[in-house]
Amino acid sequence: MHQSVMLDEVISSLNLKPGDKVLDATIGGGGHSIQILKRIQPGGKLIGLDADASAVKIARQKLEKFGPSCVVVHSNFRDLDKVLSQQNIETLDAALFDIGVSSFQLEDAARGFSFQQDGRLDMRLNPELLTTAYDIVNRLKEEDLSSIIREYGEERHHKRIARAITRARAGKPIETTLELRRIIHGAIGSRRGRMRIDPATRTFQAIRIAVNDELAALEEGLHKTIARLSPGARICVISFHSLEDRIVKNIFREYGRLGALTVITKKPVRPSQQEMAANPRSRSARLRVAQKNNFLYNYEIS
Repeated sequence: MHQSVMLDEVISSLNLKPGDKVLDATIGGGGHSIQILKRIQPGGKLIGLDADASAVKIARQKLEKFGPSCVVVHSNFRDLDKVLSQQNIETLDAALFDIGVSSFQLEDAARGFSFQQDGRLDMRLNPELLTTAYDIVNRLKEEDLSSIIREYGEERHHKRIARAITRARAGKPIETTLELRRIIHGAIGSRRGRMRIDPATRTFQAIRIAVNDELAALEEGLHKTIARLSPGARICVISFHSLEDRIVKNIFREYGRLGALTVITKKPVRPSQQEMAANPRSRSARLRVAQKNNFLYNYEIS
């Protein structure tokens, strides 16, 4: 069962009121959206996006009771400007990004996100994408693979892991998550040093980010959302690893220096001890919040 991370903190930070127009850029299981919709009625409207068609189907079923007050669209948030224009929404009163892989996706072995279950190397948030984890693992040059693992996984053993992968695939293609995990363990040890996480964690993260072009999409989505916020509107972003959090922090600071945003959270908000105990996946979550100032700014992707 998917649990919405930092639900109370998000809802209180968004400063919602009846009649608001709200974007949930990563609707997932719909937990945040349900609480948002309750607070913007009557007259409010929520636009929910998700790159995963299965998540969209689940969210639509959960939120159908809200009728036309809620529209759920199968779309990556990097294209949110097109979706909002199609819905005749020029400005937003609040926006939420809950970045990362959901429990639904992690627990579906067929999606290939988790090394805890055996499944084909896939890792696509949107199954319509052409490139899969299989393609990256089996077709990239060793130096390119090493670069991805270093840049997106912040893995110091990137060269050793890339070398082990290229040697293993010379015999036959690497097809499953558990195959890849065993290769990584063989390269750097299954219990190397005092690592608190599985040695395969950072490499799997890096490959998933590369498959979905996640960091570039996040930057585009944040710029486009900030451009659409009305004065006084809040934007909340929950990230789950340092690369995402750094992007959010830097973009908020950039707009803060321009005078377009006021950063509400000088340091990221972390889940409570009670939430982390009840939902261990929330432990790495960081929430940042900013508020739009009365400032005209038009961001265009070049």
